[in-house]
Amino acid sequence: MKKFRGRKWIGWTGAVAIGLIISLGFVTAGNEERNFSIVKNLDIFYSLFRELNTYYVEKTDPEDLVETGIEAMLESLDPYTTYIPESDMDDFNFMTTGEYAGIGALITGRSDYVYVSEPYKGFPADEAGLKAGDKILSIDGVEMKGKRTEDVSNMLKGPANTEVKVTVKRYGVEEPMEITIVRKSIQIDPVSYYGMVDDETGIIILSNFTQDCSRKVEEALKDLKDEQGAQKIILDLRGNPGGLMDEAVKLANLFLPRGVEVVSTKGKIKQWDKVYRTSKAPVDTVIPLVVMINRGSASASEIVAGAIQDHDRGVIVGNRSFGKGLVQTTRNLPYNAKLKVTTAKYYIPSGRCIQALDYSQRNDDGSVGYVPDSLITEFSTKNGRSVYDGGGISPDVVVPHEKYSNMTFALVAQQTIFDYANRFVADHETVAKPLDFEVTDEIYDDFTGYVTSLDSFQYTSESRERFKKLKEAAQKEGYYDMNTDAFETLEEKLDVSVSQDLENFRDEVDDLLADEILKRYYYRKGAIKNALQDDEVLEKALDVIGDPSEYDGILKGTVLSHAGDRRQRR
Repeated sequence: MKKFRGRKWIGWTGAVAIGLIISLGFVTAGNEERNFSIVKNLDIFYSLFRELNTYYVEKTDPEDLVETGIEAMLESLDPYTTYIPESDMDDFNFMTTGEYAGIGALITGRSDYVYVSEPYKGFPADEAGLKAGDKILSIDGVEMKGKRTEDVSNMLKGPANTEVKVTVKRYGVEEPMEITIVRKSIQIDPVSYYGMVDDETGIIILSNFTQDCSRKVEEALKDLKDEQGAQKIILDLRGNPGGLMDEAVKLANLFLPRGVEVVSTKGKIKQWDKVYRTSKAPVDTVIPLVVMINRGSASASEIVAGAIQDHDRGVIVGNRSFGKGLVQTTRNLPYNAKLKVTTAKYYIPSGRCIQALDYSQRNDDGSVGYVPDSLITEFSTKNGRSVYDGGGISPDVVVPHEKYSNMTFALVAQQTIFDYANRFVADHETVAKPLDFEVTDEIYDDFTGYVTSLDSFQYTSESRERFKKLKEAAQKEGYYDMNTDAFETLEEKLDVSVSQDLENFRDEVDDLLADEILKRYYYRKGAIKNALQDDEVLEKALDVIGDPSEYDGILKGTVLSHAGDRRQRR
């Protein structure tokens, strides 16, 4: 009996594997060895799964086992080839279209509960009275304590025009509140803000490249030019993670003439290689243009910035971009799942590849890190300016990247600023308008008192972290015993002082505090208006675009830009 079962199992799994190979299109002439390897390993995997599922000492979840195996397999490739199960399709569709059916609010997890972090202005949650800082106690009578953020999100979503009852606890209000919200189709505007930043210059902030975002940018551009008198334009792509490549081509087309190359793709399947060109009449090919980027600008953002730079159409200001130049294509899988698979690389008009050359050389945020000169290749823009590959887009004008202190990171990560804003709103019915609001000494002193009163707020300073490594090295090499008193004295002086650090790093804390408070009164656009008043990258962009000789000189190559100096790539 055992012999029969074993032979039957091997034959069946082999047949299944062969069937999978054929259905996936792997079997081709001249590839016998590779095909055998695929059949063999699929057979092993399926056999292993069956034995594990049958004999493992504890009950297993077949779906979890397979999904874990799939994710581990894909992690061995690149960061962007991913498996999307049916349960995640709503989030995937939102990323590509910006549209979903729900209440229109951001939520965030806090210990045992999920909180509302930001209701979108004019959407169902906002109109029903949900506020930032509300703790979600239950949804439709189901207790939410201990639920994951994604579980709460799924319960808040649902078909348009259906009701959902949300019970929340609001800071400063004694009794829980039950709020009935009618779900609607939600489409988030990808243009998070546009307006005039001085008498002649308009700014357009694009948050992502979802469906129709180019049309939204076009509407903003025409309004700034025709109605508000803009004679110069700043396109802000900082923190924009990208999205649809077609929208990047259409957006670049607003500033580039018809028929010019924006991006090309090259991959293993040559018939998929393609050059993408502008296909429509542009809105304006001569208006002075600055594109602002940073380490969070990725993919489609890099296509737009790279095309503008390579065609010498505008000046790029900020920090080197993320370095994500891989093309993903979605492939349908059984049971409404999808595979998002990397099929090609992006190349911008000069011939540069946007993709970082080395995955291992990354900054803490995942963006491209140091690239040695030996790996960098020189390319030329339309006007003959030198530009280089290696990953991402290097700005023509670099504004040094500011790194937050460990204390500020802790304030954000532990959501201390978020909690303080809840208290602040309960005590202040109104605040000054965005352009007039500032974090006064009175507000900051109150915030400092709040933070220092928290036993739960803890962090380690960067100096302390480096001292710990120095001490360990000194102990290993014998220097610590020879200088114990000096080390102990220094260690005492490096003890964290929350109040002192709050004073030392007030500038960066002020910005985050103002942002969180203003969102409660004037929503996202109000916070953006306030932040633009003290924005070093924007100030530099305004300096460049406001000086015709510098602006033209950068584009013509007569003024040395940072992108033209290989040393700046370090």
